[in-house]
Amino acid sequence: MTTLVLASASPARLAVLRGAGVEPTVRVSGVDEDAVIDRLGPSAAPATVVTTLAEAKARDVIPALVADGLADAVVVGCDSMLLIDGALQGKPHTVDVARRRWRAMAGRSATLLTGHSVLRIRDGAIVAAASDHSGTVVHFADPSDEDLEAYLATGEPLEVAGAFTLDSLGGWFVERLEGDPSSVIGIGLPLVRRLLGEVGTSVAQLWAANALVR
Repeated sequence: MTTLVLASASPARLAVLRGAGVEPTVRVSGVDEDAVIDRLGPSAAPATVVTTLAEAKARDVIPALVADGLADAVVVGCDSMLLIDGALQGKPHTVDVARRRWRAMAGRSATLLTGHSVLRIRDGAIVAAASDHSGTVVHFADPSDEDLEAYLATGEPLEVAGAFTLDSLGGWFVERLEGDPSSVIGIGLPLVRRLLGEVGTSVAQLWAANALVR
């Protein structure tokens, strides 16, 4: 039986997988994202940045899995960033940064990039790996000052890529999407399904081994 491991602390990613009928084992990576980005250098393509970060996160949790006796598993790592005006934006962390970003993107469109990495582990070793990224165009609303300040006061946009969510409070301020909604939430099910196939695993196998009790 193959255990599905989500290498992420994101409750949104966990909710997507649960909604798709699987209950993954969650292991949070300790990857220094800034250090990874620095090693890639300023010339790295945006898609390369998010995919490399996803790969780093997936690989980072493997030693702990082996230590815990989970030697037969499929590990999924993800990383999301918003591409606007040619620059990648991650989590703003502060109200001031989030406010500036919202003022820059209000009424405009940007691309939410999500890197995905899927690793197949047997006997504690990586036997297959696949990675790729998805890109979804997000058309933002132009929230009033009152609405924006109220949103910032919730704290939600401070610790999410691009300073917005689709599946929670930020959904009020997204006009429409061009692409996969689940990838905007943080894990693209169509892409993960394809990557699972590349490492020799199917959705049916995940359902069988990681079924969510409803």
